[in-house]
Amino acid sequence: QVQLVESGGGLVQAGGSLRLSCAASGSFFSINSMGWYRQAPEKPRELVAGITSGGSTNYADSVKGRFTISRDNAKNTVYLQMNTLKPEDTAVYHCKAIVTVTQTSPGKYQYWGQGTQVSVSS
Repeated sequence: QVQLVESGGGLVQAGGSLRLSCAASGSFFSINSMGWYRQAPEKPRELVAGITSGGSTNYADSVKGRFTISRDNAKNTVYLQMNTLKPEDTAVYHCKAIVTVTQTSPGKYQYWGQGTQVSVSS
C-alpha cells in the first residue's frame, strides 16, 4: 500500500551531475528512514546513502564527498544529488523506505521503488 515513485536517472558523461528523487505515497503512519541502493551487473546490491527521520545520514565510502542525500519530510520525498559522476557509478538505483504502517502496529515494513537507470560514459 506504499508506492515509491523515482525519477531523475539518465545518461551523463563522466564528471557530470544528476539528481534523483523518490516520492512516497499511500497509507502509512510514518516513514522511519529512506535510502538509495544500487545494483550493477555482476555486483551485489549496495547501500549508497541513507537518511533517518531525524536527519542522520550514512554514505558508502565510494560516494562520500560526491553524493548528498536529503529529505523533505513534508513531501515524503528523498533526494540524491550525484556530482562528479564516474563510470563506476553506472547502475540501477532503487529507493527504499522503511515505514510504520499504523500508530498501533509495532511492525515496520520495507518498500522499494521500481528503480531508475543511471549510466555514466567515459
